[in-house]
Amino acid sequence: MSEYKYHRILLKLSGEALEGDRGYGIDPAVIDEVAEQIKEIVNDGIEVAIVIGGGNIFRGLAASANGMDRAQADYIGMLATVMNALALQEGLERAGVFTRVQSAINMQEVAEPYIRRRAIRHLEKGRVVIFAGGTGNPYFTTDTTAALRACEIGAEAILKATKVDGVYDSDPETNPDAKRFDEISYMDMLEQELHVMDSTATSLCMDNDLPIIVFDLNKKGNIARVLKGEHVGTIVEAQ
Repeated sequence: MSEYKYHRILLKLSGEALEGDRGYGIDPAVIDEVAEQIKEIVNDGIEVAIVIGGGNIFRGLAASANGMDRAQADYIGMLATVMNALALQEGLERAGVFTRVQSAINMQEVAEPYIRRRAIRHLEKGRVVIFAGGTGNPYFTTDTTAALRACEIGAEAILKATKVDGVYDSDPETNPDAKRFDEISYMDMLEQELHVMDSTATSLCMDNDLPIIVFDLNKKGNIARVLKGEHVGTIVEAQ
C-alpha cells in the first residue's frame, strides 16, 4: 500500500457515469467495470467511500426549471441516488467487495442511516461505504454531499470521476481548442465559473484544504493511477 499517495478517499460518481451509452438508467456493464476498479484498490488496503448522483434517473434542478417545486424535485432526486447506490452495492458485492449503504433519508429496509462514527468504523474494517440520499436536504447537490462527507470521515482527497479527462477552460465537446488544466486552484475554478463542482462544494474543500482530482472514469485503471499520484486528469488544490 506504500505505493499509494492517498489511503482514504471519497469517490464521487455522477449518475450519468452509470448510464453508459444508453442515455438513461443503469448499464450493468458499467457497474461491473466500476466495481472491478474499486475492487483493485480495496484489495490493496485503500479505504473507499462513495457518493453517487442521480442524474441518470432524475435531475431535480432540471425539473425545478420546468415548474416543479424545487424542494420536491430535490427529494425525488435524492431517491434516485438511493437506487443508484443499491445498484452499485450489488455490483460490488458480486465482485467480492464488502459494502454498506448509508442513506441520509431514513429507509431502514434497504440502507443504514448515516452515522459518521459507524461509517468510519466500516472503512477501518475494509468495507466500501456508499453514501446515498444526498445531505438529506433540498437545495444541496451531491457535489456538496461529497465534500461534506469527505470532510466528516477524514478523507485525504475527493476523486471526481467524470466522462472527460480533467478540467477545461471551456466545454471540450463544443470547443476543440479547449485547454485542459493539469492543476488549478480552488479560487481560479470559482472565479472562472468552471462548474466542475458547485461553488458550495468547492468552497468547503478550499476551507478544509481537501484536494479534488477530476479524471476520466471510462479509462480502465484510472482510479488506481490517481491514487498512486500519476498525472491523470486535473488536481484542484490551494496554490
